[in-house]
Amino acid sequence: MTGIKTTGEKKLMFFSGRAHPELAEEVAHQLGVGVVPTKAFDFANGEIYVRYQESARGADCFLIQSHTAPINKWIMEQLIMIDALKRASARSITVIVPFYGYARQDKKHRGREPISARLIADLMKTAGADRILTVDLHTDQIQGFFDGPVDHLFALPLLADYVGSKVDSSKLTVVSPDAGRVRVADRWCDRLGAPLAIVHKRRDKDVANQVTVHEVVGEVRGRVCVLVDDMIDTGGTICAAADALFAHGAEDVIVTATHGVLSGPAADRLKNSKVSEFVFTNTLPTPGELELDKITVLSIAPTIASAVREVFEDGSVTSLFDEQ
Repeated sequence: MTGIKTTGEKKLMFFSGRAHPELAEEVAHQLGVGVVPTKAFDFANGEIYVRYQESARGADCFLIQSHTAPINKWIMEQLIMIDALKRASARSITVIVPFYGYARQDKKHRGREPISARLIADLMKTAGADRILTVDLHTDQIQGFFDGPVDHLFALPLLADYVGSKVDSSKLTVVSPDAGRVRVADRWCDRLGAPLAIVHKRRDKDVANQVTVHEVVGEVRGRVCVLVDDMIDTGGTICAAADALFAHGAEDVIVTATHGVLSGPAADRLKNSKVSEFVFTNTLPTPGELELDKITVLSIAPTIASAVREVFEDGSVTSLFDEQ
């Protein structure tokens, strides 16, 4: 007989960066584990230092970090944490990115532009990541940017079931805020048994966050409209779409999005909007100034924890969403 046979069992270890510790604690609680104690701080010049307080040798390591503001700092911290795990002889490194930074830069619109979403994937692979687990990518093609398994989770069941529990489906119309979201909105329609409408818009390619809404395609008069999107950043697109729906006779508008980026003028736009409710998941921390009655935040932690368990036990992440 050659070689050595061991009887050791697999070991799951759960790590978190400093960007969104509340979500990390929720996921850890769902898994029934603790977050590995980590010493992390910034030097005076902004450099980041990380050291884990426990050995990760031979463990299947899951590292969660959501790319919230300041986004470049937290991406860099995640890369450093991946490198630390690689050099600590981790058996495998799964990077959990609830919100994938730079996802909107997934292709070249014009010459001399970067494809930054691909760069982020390359950086993670180079740092030592074996696998990426993420929630509602801006476009599905980003899965192909990483040279390894990518588990793409969906918040649709969580968000759709919440809306369905509040609104009579016979009065509901699912609305896509642009042509790019039609496929997702169509899945909402299948789940809720509601018709589809589309807001046609045109974006100024030379001015960021400038949108002109043109028309609404579909019947929205007297209906409760649920606008579905993957993220809300400054709120300009979604608030303009909501205004267009009200102008076409909508009775009420509910906005849902997986990622509440909510930067810049978003706070004022959401507060002043006629939308009755904004529904997000907690893939990103909600700014304190946006703790409004009409903002609802649902926890994505059970979904992430279930996926982590499937990965660790060599199960099927896809099976979590088979009903879609």
